[in-house]
Amino acid sequence: MASGTLSTFEQFEKYPDDGRKHELLNGEHIILPPPKFNHSRIQHNLLDALRHHVRQQQLGDVMMETGFRLSSDTWLQPDVSFVRAEQLARVTPDGYLSGAPALAIEVASESNTAAKLDLKTKLYFGHGAEEVWVVFPETRRVRAHFPDGHSETLATSLQSSLFPGWSAALSAIFPDEPAAG
Repeated sequence: MASGTLSTFEQFEKYPDDGRKHELLNGEHIILPPPKFNHSRIQHNLLDALRHHVRQQQLGDVMMETGFRLSSDTWLQPDVSFVRAEQLARVTPDGYLSGAPALAIEVASESNTAAKLDLKTKLYFGHGAEEVWVVFPETRRVRAHFPDGHSETLATSLQSSLFPGWSAALSAIFPDEPAAG
C-alpha cells in the first residue's frame, strides 16, 4: 500500500512514527501491513539460527526489521539482516546504517511481491550486499542470490560462505504447518 510519493529520504524521515513498517523504495513511500503470525515466526527462527554463531565468531550482528539507508530515495527494512562488525562501527551521525547489510533476508508475502523482491534484491546488491535470501513460506524453500547474478535454491539446509562452519536445517526455520505469509 503506498501513501504517496516522496522524493527524498529527508521527507520520508519526517513521517510520524505510527508503529507500522514503512519503506522508501526509489522515492515511493510504502506502508506494509503487519506481518502474519507464520511470517513473524520465520523471522524469529532465522534470527535465532544465525545470531549465536555470528556473535560467537565476532562477525557482527543479526537483526530483525532494521532500516538501511541505501540512497537519498531508498530506505529498506529487510525481515532479517546480517551486518558485519565493520559496518556497525560506521553508523552515520544521524543514527542510521548506511548501505546494505552483508546479508538481507526477505520473506515473501502478499505485500512483498515478486517484482518488489526483484527490485529490492537489485538495490541491496547495488549498495554493497554480499547475499540476498528470499524465503518462500509456501514451498518451504530459500533462494540465495549473489552479486554476480546467479542464485541457488536451498532446499534442505541454510549455509553461506558469510558464516564459515555454520548451517541450519530448513526444518528449524519454517513453522510446523506450512502457511502463506
